[in-house]
Amino acid sequence: MSIWKKDMSLAGLNASSANTLVEHLGIIYTAFDDNSLTGTMPVAAHTHQPLGMLHGGASVVLAETLGSLAANMCVPEGKYCVGLDINANHLRAMRQGTVTGVARPIHLGATTQVWSITLQDERGRDICVSRLTMAVLTDKAHR
Repeated sequence: MSIWKKDMSLAGLNASSANTLVEHLGIIYTAFDDNSLTGTMPVAAHTHQPLGMLHGGASVVLAETLGSLAANMCVPEGKYCVGLDINANHLRAMRQGTVTGVARPIHLGATTQVWSITLQDERGRDICVSRLTMAVLTDKAHR
């Protein structure tokens, strides 16, 4: 059974990134199944820190992007989610290629959600693991 409460298409998800930080970093949504959302980000000059490695902040942007979008797709119309807290453990350096992130829910509650996001390199090695906590709010137009 799928966790998604809203219609999803990769084209629609990717179109939602136009003119945002997500588009600037080259993040692309690549897949979803009944309980996860996957996306990629290039590891290149625009996502590097000064030592030529993937910037930890860029990793966190990818993690929060995937978890936040997934959280918002799991709530019914009239609800939306915003980030409360994010934690990231950077496990391995990456200098080039593509990093892939997968967001999976840990808890989908009425007022909070908790997501686990794992970022891996092209060889399937963990680069970063992250936990994202989201608040579930009611759109003022639906009160």
